[in-house]
Amino acid sequence: MNDDAAVSGPPPLDPTVLAICRAVRQAGGVAYLVGGWVRDRALRHSRGESDRLPPGNYDVEVFGLPSDQLVPILERHGAVHLVGESFAVYKLVPRSTPGAGAPPDLEVSLPRRDLKVGRGHRGFQVQENPTLPPREAARRRDFTINAMLFDPLTGETIDPWGGLDDLRSGLLRAVDHSTFVEDSLRVLRAVQFAARLGFEIDPQTADLCRGIDLTDLPAERIRGEMEKLLLSPRPSIGLDWALRLGVVDQLFPELKSLVGCRQDPDWHPEGDVWVHTLLAIDCAAREIEGLPVEKQLAVMLAVLCHDLGKPATTAEIDGRIRSLDHEAAGLEPTARFLDRLNIHTLHRYDLRGQVLALVKHHLTPSHFHKNRHEVGDGAFRRLAGRLEPELLYRVSRADCLGRTGEFSTAAQEWFIERARTLGVEERPPQPILMGRHLLEMGLQPGPEIGRVTRAVYEMQLDGRVTDLDGALAAARRLLNPEEVD
Repeated sequence: MNDDAAVSGPPPLDPTVLAICRAVRQAGGVAYLVGGWVRDRALRHSRGESDRLPPGNYDVEVFGLPSDQLVPILERHGAVHLVGESFAVYKLVPRSTPGAGAPPDLEVSLPRRDLKVGRGHRGFQVQENPTLPPREAARRRDFTINAMLFDPLTGETIDPWGGLDDLRSGLLRAVDHSTFVEDSLRVLRAVQFAARLGFEIDPQTADLCRGIDLTDLPAERIRGEMEKLLLSPRPSIGLDWALRLGVVDQLFPELKSLVGCRQDPDWHPEGDVWVHTLLAIDCAAREIEGLPVEKQLAVMLAVLCHDLGKPATTAEIDGRIRSLDHEAAGLEPTARFLDRLNIHTLHRYDLRGQVLALVKHHLTPSHFHKNRHEVGDGAFRRLAGRLEPELLYRVSRADCLGRTGEFSTAAQEWFIERARTLGVEERPPQPILMGRHLLEMGLQPGPEIGRVTRAVYEMQLDGRVTDLDGALAAARRLLNPEEVD
């Protein structure tokens, strides 16, 4: 595919983007859309789908104009912030128009070359050069499918490295072998793109990935790529490539331990724990629809980690392969794995705590169902104080369905129906008795307030206290045990 190859027809675009491109053209330059938007549009086009993409991020690369001419153009359309310290990347916050919806996320940059000067993902010296031809500017990109440029004014797609052919072939291929290996993050980008797009990785590119040291990557960058992988339609594809490319060996020894860990074939005919985890993680991807992103990640991380306790507990007992108490044994390796990704809170949500609790209790729906005639409402209410039963239901379903053969999810359906009936699918009941009620009764501030409210709350969880009058009566009995109510 040559530089003049085109995907015909300009698609609908945000007016601000078009206005900037026109202003750049009038000033003697050319503005191209680059990156993910171009890739996704071309992919939809190759599949015969509409190229009307939902609003998202736009990356614009401006050729032929230096920074001092570009910035005044951008300032006419909104607030401009320099986000690249050593090179010119500008974030434009467009002025909002009443009734026009949210403005686009827009970053504008100049062509540049990246020169490797030190170890690590950040060890680059950047040389800004507005006169670079598009082919040379695109040489620094990772994969050919990300190295295309789109002219919004003409509808032309500039494809100097054969990205359109690779999109049609479903292939991830490095643009330039000599520069690809300089950035270790590209190995993780390869596996997450494979998962998101369902693509194969070109054999030569795969060989390049296997030779790259990943130990220089900070936890935050690893986390970012892993989140994209886990939230893809088929995360198992990315995890399989992560194993084949050595990512698992270098970064995730906890996951590596699942490979070859045996399971009872009656319960897990699919194979070892790694195979089960890949099947379960794809099932989980279908279980998270409708959840906010932090809860989606909680489910996906919990399913990925739910059997990390099996390698330490698996043994043959009385002729059967058993993994006794692997739920509890999985907490320590799960914590180590989360540490490698620096996972704590997300959007003020205790992501780490939720994942650990889900791993610890991933068999609880089955246990509750097995003993359903003895499990009281209080057990459900107390469990909701440790985790979200709605998320546990989804984790447990993915675990159950992540096998070959026919296995019933009756236990999981019974579990969530009962939790929803009790109204505790997302959180435990709010305490009826509060400290202020005890103060109104004349009790002085102090530890006694905490003792009484906790004791009454336990009665509430068991269903022995159902309203404020009953809670106050219970509190009086606790404070004056010799008095008869």
